[in-house]
Amino acid sequence: MYLGIDIGTSGVKAVIVDDAGAVLTDGHATLSVNRPKPLHSEQNPSDWWEATNSAVMALEPKWRKAVTAVGLTGQMHGATLIGDDGKALRPAILWNDGRSAVECETLERSVQDLRAITGNCAMPGFTAPKLLWVKNHEPDIFSKIRKVLLPKDYVRLRMTGDYASDMSDSAGTLWLDTENRRWSDAVLNATGLTTDHMPRLYEGTEVTGRLRAELAEAWGMARVDVVAGGGDNAAGAVGSGVVEKGEGFLSLGTSGVIFLADDAYRPHPDGGIHTFCHALPNRWHQMAVMLSAASAIDWVAGICGFDDPAALYATAETSNRLSRGEIFLPYLSGERTPHNNPSAQGVFFGLTHATGTAELAQAALEGVAFGLADGVKALRDSGAEIKSLSVIGGGSKSAYWGKILASVFDIPLIYRDSGSVGPAYGAARLARLGVTKVCIEDVCKPPAIQNIIEPDAAMRDHLMERLGLFRSLYASLSEAFKENQS
Repeated sequence: MYLGIDIGTSGVKAVIVDDAGAVLTDGHATLSVNRPKPLHSEQNPSDWWEATNSAVMALEPKWRKAVTAVGLTGQMHGATLIGDDGKALRPAILWNDGRSAVECETLERSVQDLRAITGNCAMPGFTAPKLLWVKNHEPDIFSKIRKVLLPKDYVRLRMTGDYASDMSDSAGTLWLDTENRRWSDAVLNATGLTTDHMPRLYEGTEVTGRLRAELAEAWGMARVDVVAGGGDNAAGAVGSGVVEKGEGFLSLGTSGVIFLADDAYRPHPDGGIHTFCHALPNRWHQMAVMLSAASAIDWVAGICGFDDPAALYATAETSNRLSRGEIFLPYLSGERTPHNNPSAQGVFFGLTHATGTAELAQAALEGVAFGLADGVKALRDSGAEIKSLSVIGGGSKSAYWGKILASVFDIPLIYRDSGSVGPAYGAARLARLGVTKVCIEDVCKPPAIQNIIEPDAAMRDHLMERLGLFRSLYASLSEAFKENQS
């Protein structure tokens, strides 16, 4: 049995998976995000640890006892600063934090070949510019840093006592030489750090340590091995069987991601495309990333008074009316692909006295679909061919939203077993690979197909017309967003 733990933004998920790939038991614990100032987004690392314990203890005891290895995954880019005592020096600065735009410009000037080394342009969401911000604005804290960890690797530290990370998550720091899978001295030096501040690097299937004895006893488990794991998107790809060149998935979690696996390093930073290492050896991937996807739906559900996002989905599906006037720009946390604009903001446009909660719900589903469609376009502009996408994440539970997405992308969407488990399921697979040494191809098979949603021609034609207006609205407002943040 293999335990997968996902340190997400809205919560921690834990699953135990058997050798046949069946999910035997799962647990969840919620997390909240602190936004103390405009553009700031933070969490307390201790909250991740408390939520991890809660999620694991929610698993059935008989299956916990049978676990033979643990895999970790989680939200990427979070800057977790550790002092000499092994404790966090300040709240972690998260992936959707936009405060370090100036530092991104500094990095691009300081490291002329930054994009060639890392495969990415500097964005505020990445870890490196966050550390430069801390250096500039909190020098006392910066001087005390012993290690910089990513969220899942802070949890690993609490689990095993080891400072370790994997290639896929580390590629999202902007400190990794992504082609050669090692830390870049040039980029580290530009942020006032060295390799001594970094955890040891492992491939996602390698063992990094063992569960501490007292924790194993508390969790009702043996002192099992813990493997490196991967960033949430790479682990989600492993769980979805997206491991070979040309295979891809759509993740509808807090953020929205279109992920394409590759067998070589092919950077294309223009248009906000990310190129990272995969969680499997000698593989890479490209991503288009939207900062607010299911989280934008959650927000609209809250302001409209729906009991939960499921009620929003149900209301829109029951109404079954595409938007005619209302348009939603879902940039609640700024945006990455394709705009790289931390100042972008959410907008409802076209409201009238006739607008009700059903219309706002529909506009929200379409608006996120339009934002993701910009990511699809950016990937296609880079030369990528996208024939179909598997769907994972909490948003995968709505087939109605899937129909909207498939139609605006003009791409079939494939829904599979365990689709909403996502990265935690992939982390469990990485744990299995790490301790059994079986072939990747034997473990990383796509889960069984539950449903395929094809584009609807009439819906596609209507939505493509609306997509043009969506894009023109962003273009009209892009400068106003910056002025509104000042």
